[in-house]
Amino acid sequence: MRLLVAYLATTGGADAISVGVRLARTLGARLDVCMVVPRDRTAPLLPAANYDEVLVEQSEQWLTEAVDLVPTDVAVTTHVVLHDSAAQGLLDETERLGAAALVVGGSGGGMAGSHSLGSVVNELLHASSVPVVLAPRGARHSTADRVREITCAIGTLPGSTELLDAAVRVSAEGSLPLRLVSLVGLDKSGDASRLRRATAHAEETLDKAVAALPPATSVTACVAEGTSVESAVDSLDWRDGDLIMVGSSRLAQPRRLFLGSTAAKMLRVLAVPMVVVPRHDD
Repeated sequence: MRLLVAYLATTGGADAISVGVRLARTLGARLDVCMVVPRDRTAPLLPAANYDEVLVEQSEQWLTEAVDLVPTDVAVTTHVVLHDSAAQGLLDETERLGAAALVVGGSGGGMAGSHSLGSVVNELLHASSVPVVLAPRGARHSTADRVREITCAIGTLPGSTELLDAAVRVSAEGSLPLRLVSLVGLDKSGDASRLRRATAHAEETLDKAVAALPPATSVTACVAEGTSVESAVDSLDWRDGDLIMVGSSRLAQPRRLFLGSTAAKMLRVLAVPMVVVPRHDD
């Protein structure tokens, strides 16, 4: 298995490396660390051809520094890609390498909270055909060397089956505990009938996950309650090394991502990595 880390020589890049290392150790994967260099740009003091060479050389130097952030027990390869679009360059490299997921860090702009999404990450969240892992700010300071537990935000909308399947696969491959959280009914948390339906759905999903996983795997389910999505998610117990998996919006095209409004609200309060899983063809 290969995981592609989109790298920038910033704290966000270091956060992405840290989360990538954690996932690689957990899943027995290798890391591919990639930087995209824009093409056809000219600098005032350099000919166009020389400018590309300077950018590539600088990127390779930054990637050498990035490798120093990867422990010796994790296999790592670096790549410099020339492309007009940073997002498309990353998507093309992900496909070329056959990477199972794309890990990205924050840019310093975008959403508030621990996750900060820039324009490139937003593009990836609308176009990727593989899961995108969003590393929160400060992930580089984590002391967790592996993923501790997977939380899967389950629902009843299209794409929920693919999400549960993905969470079960990661749980099985990494021998990880799986926590299923039902967010159904968050818009009307005081509605008893919606809460009952959410509880029933969580129990039904729990039965499916238990049946699909090895007997020794810890699988739990709960319903998150709150006056808002943010307060419900914030009420859950989160620890260093946790990650959450969410599905794409129902607006997503088949085999593509689309960050839904509920997941976007969750990002405002989450300090753990979020994995956004694409929808598949029917």
